[in-house]
Amino acid sequence: MNILILGGGGREHALAWAVKQNPKCDRLIVAPGNAGIAALAECAALDILDGAAVVEFCAAEAIDFVIVGPEAPLAAGVADAVAAAGLPVFGPSAAAARLEASKAFTKEICDACAAPTARWARFADPAAAKDYVRAEGAPIVVKADGLAAGKGVIVAMTEAEALAGIDMIFAGTFGAEAGAEVVIEEFMAGEEASFFVLCDGETVLPIGTAQDHKRVGDGDTGPNTGGMGAYSPAPVLSDAIAEQALAQIIRPTVAEMARRGTPYRGVLYAGLMIADGQARLVEYNCRFGDPECQVLMMRMGAQALDLMQACAEGRLAGLQVNWAQDHALTVVMAANGYPGDYARGSQIRGLEELPEDSRHMVFHAGTAEREGGIVAAGGRVLNVTARGATLAEARDRAYGLVDRIDWPGGFCRRDIGWRAL
Repeated sequence: MNILILGGGGREHALAWAVKQNPKCDRLIVAPGNAGIAALAECAALDILDGAAVVEFCAAEAIDFVIVGPEAPLAAGVADAVAAAGLPVFGPSAAAARLEASKAFTKEICDACAAPTARWARFADPAAAKDYVRAEGAPIVVKADGLAAGKGVIVAMTEAEALAGIDMIFAGTFGAEAGAEVVIEEFMAGEEASFFVLCDGETVLPIGTAQDHKRVGDGDTGPNTGGMGAYSPAPVLSDAIAEQALAQIIRPTVAEMARRGTPYRGVLYAGLMIADGQARLVEYNCRFGDPECQVLMMRMGAQALDLMQACAEGRLAGLQVNWAQDHALTVVMAANGYPGDYARGSQIRGLEELPEDSRHMVFHAGTAEREGGIVAAGGRVLNVTARGATLAEARDRAYGLVDRIDWPGGFCRRDIGWRAL
């Protein structure tokens, strides 16, 4: 098969790494890719938000299967365009991707199917939103309604933080489209974990759990980021809680989407808040998380392609994931200053000396090649990932790799996995 992956971050490097291991994969192209991806696949310059351009590229390169990595092409309808051209595509339609593209839409779906989630209200007027916050009090959660690259959420512990968050969102801090409306939610106490399933429109197949670390600093301090590290599986998401989430949240959501004529096909990532042995939905994402994808792919390997293909072709019924009884952990190395202003172009040394095998892998998230060397080209730059028989072993291997990377321009958290450990 000739396979095209859309995207250029750590998630797409992990997807490419897993796909490349499958003997079905004859040729792999990633658009736009990055310096790490270029070591195992062809990289192509392509506007991945332009469905027509993607379809034209697929025809020219005889592509057999398309995997959409990030959320933006999904919201732009790229999967619709590829499917309309008769090609199998892994990723939901634009209508189904509203589960991520609009927080309010997801809340409406939850209300329609009685899925447990936080109480909520939506506002297009900042004054009305502020009045609501003053009436409800803090702690409270303020969210940009639209896509905000994982950053448009303010968990406000004080009323002042919530009011400032409303101003930030309506000022367009997280993008003009994301900030057109604000969703304000009840604060949910508990421990958050991620539950990943594949859906082919009808069948729901659980494929793994993970827990990420959103705050920039050790001990979960500092501002929220796109994610500073993750591990899989997540012990807090027990089999019993997973079954409750499937029965009360995920399967009812998939059934409601089908009832509305917008069946969900692709990976569905449910962020769950777990307390007192029960899960409530925090939010849905319509793609693999980043950096959760890195630990999932590390554990799934070549079977990931078979499952994604079956999902795209409506063949999930009766399939299951074959898990090794192990653990994976990834540490994000970010550019100094992230998630605020950060410099690009700093040199990263030592990567070529690190092992790359089924238990050790450095996935590139924001890198470029310059004069034969690797330089930082983004905020989150590397995902240093390892597997082990225990989570402690995976952690020790991952930080062992981190300590061999020579990059004064970067930093990482030193406590990834602390909740489980």
